[in-house]
Amino acid sequence: MLVGVCWPANHSSGRNAAMRDSLKQKIIQVCHQKIAQKGETVGVSFYAFFANRNDDPELLMEAATWWIQIQRLDHFEKARKILQLVEQA
Repeated sequence: MLVGVCWPANHSSGRNAAMRDSLKQKIIQVCHQKIAQKGETVGVSFYAFFANRNDDPELLMEAATWWIQIQRLDHFEKARKILQLVEQA
């Protein structure tokens, strides 16, 4: 049992939990860009979808929650795999 953990209001424990459309579109765009630049086997982390500053902490936490807690992904995953997961969500 987890004590003292607060989930965002839109949190869902299902692996296909919804994410805001702007984040979904950003992930799709970045993955396509990385694949085009570096090939089908390129890996990404959820940090790839953000600038090197913390200008939207809620969006960063939403991405981190989806990546780490909901999907249970490793730090780096293939961009193609992330595309498939996001498109199924």
